[in-house]
Amino acid sequence: MTEHGLKELQAQDLDLAILENVGNLVYPAEFDTGAVKNAMILSVPEGHDKPLKYPLIFTVCDALIIKKINVLPYFDFDMEKVKEYALMRNPKLKIFPISAKTGEGVDTWTQWLYEEVTEWNR
Repeated sequence: MTEHGLKELQAQDLDLAILENVGNLVYPAEFDTGAVKNAMILSVPEGHDKPLKYPLIFTVCDALIIKKINVLPYFDFDMEKVKEYALMRNPKLKIFPISAKTGEGVDTWTQWLYEEVTEWNR
């Protein structure tokens, strides 16, 4: 389906196409979308225990975006624990805590993405 969609969009000249595979933390990890890289988004309000509850998604992704870090003071979310748990599942995982509201961490995430796209297109 991904290949068909890219052909329909005439995307052959694109350097980057982002496919959003929406669902809970179980189903998206079970299907091969044909992606070169996989990123997963975890929101602070969801809790730091998710790598323990849904190990597969953390095992198959290349990058973990932890969003809404600006609300950390209001939630029982342990940043060090979530990193520890996620890296237990995937030691090569790149972790990007970000806040769209404040912009914190966004440059680091987009720089990594740019470097990955540049490497892939060589």
